[in-house]
Amino acid sequence: MVPIDRADDPRIADFRDLTDVALRRVREPEEGLYIAESAKVIARALGAGHQPRSVLAQEKWLPDVAALLEQHADIPVYLVSSAIAEQITGYTVHRGALAAMHRPALPRVTDVVAGARLVVILEDIMDHTNVGAIFRAAAGLGADAVLVSPRCADPLYRRSVRVSMGTVFQVPWTRIPEWREARGMLHDAGLHLAALALSDDAVSLDEFVANRPQGVALMLGAEGDGLSPRALAAADTVVTIPMAGGVDSLNVAAASAVALWALRPSAS
Repeated sequence: MVPIDRADDPRIADFRDLTDVALRRVREPEEGLYIAESAKVIARALGAGHQPRSVLAQEKWLPDVAALLEQHADIPVYLVSSAIAEQITGYTVHRGALAAMHRPALPRVTDVVAGARLVVILEDIMDHTNVGAIFRAAAGLGADAVLVSPRCADPLYRRSVRVSMGTVFQVPWTRIPEWREARGMLHDAGLHLAALALSDDAVSLDEFVANRPQGVALMLGAEGDGLSPRALAAADTVVTIPMAGGVDSLNVAAASAVALWALRPSAS
């Protein structure tokens, strides 16, 4: 246990300026780190076999953190006041604890999708809240894996992890290559590529579910732009959620939950 009384202490550099997305994008891939926030999320990361490097905690949360780290007695736990924590991170740390975790190597696409019946693909979704919410829906509604495009936001960014409630550690995931290569890999795994999009030739989700292929890869695009022309060209079927009230579409995270519920393997 290491008391910290200065926000500029070099020992807690991993936790400084967490609100600066650009800084974290530079720091995390190079140092192989991500940040887990709250005892529950840290527990899920440890349960997935991820290794901590250090922990930043307020004293009142120390019992929860200490219990989690019983198998990691050599990991420094930096104790701070709430005021110092806010100075360090740039925001109020409501959940009392942050852990700097070593980032695991990403598995191969073929290993992640082997035997899968329902996979989610995120193309260029840059909003970390949406990424985290989709992972939570994938975990709760029975998806076997999540695949993210090369330019998609990082599922292990702090906000994605927090919004997902740590389910980014529960659902197998990795990054796919560009569509010209990824399409063949997914077809070889027995997956039918279903693009969730607005299109004149789209079939309704109800119709698609009624004739559901055995293995489905549900493709989701960014807010506003939706799926790219390359993604739509790679798709086997374009699927749309029937809407009412003059509304043409849902937020991508909400749409993912609707489609995943309809396509869940237990329903077929």
